[in-house]
Amino acid sequence: MIGETEAESPLGAPSMSPMTAAKPCTPSPSEHSINLMVILAAIVCACLCALGLNTMLQCVFQCANRVLTQPFQWIASRRLNSGLKKTEVVALPTSTYTHSGGSPCNCAICLSEFSDGDNIRFLPNCNHPFHVHCIDKWLLSHSSCPTCRNFLKSTHSLHSLHILVS
Repeated sequence: MIGETEAESPLGAPSMSPMTAAKPCTPSPSEHSINLMVILAAIVCACLCALGLNTMLQCVFQCANRVLTQPFQWIASRRLNSGLKKTEVVALPTSTYTHSGGSPCNCAICLSEFSDGDNIRFLPNCNHPFHVHCIDKWLLSHSSCPTCRNFLKSTHSLHSLHILVS
């Protein structure tokens, strides 16, 4: 049976009659504040994403500009501090540490004090001391003293690259 307020739809579900139709709903003030917070959060996220993208693009353009405007100097400087060969590292002289009074010395890489009998290596240009295993690992990836940054490699590779370019 079909009632006055309820009619059956073609799918079999009851539908509302025009007399009992819902009034248009107006959001409450709390729903307005929630919507406003969601919109503000979306704006803040969009601004942060834009700022991050801008920073990343500036970095990419600066690096590309440096590589394109000064490629040979950049390559030469990277090659100059790229590390020593294993044979060059092993060829550096070593000695055995003996504490001879005064203040004890530290290895600038591992920051521990030298003990009597430790194998140490003094770098040739600056005479800074390091544990052999500490400085060997450093010198395989860097060509400079970790304390004063003096290069152990000659600048011959820099000049040879410049000659090839000219």
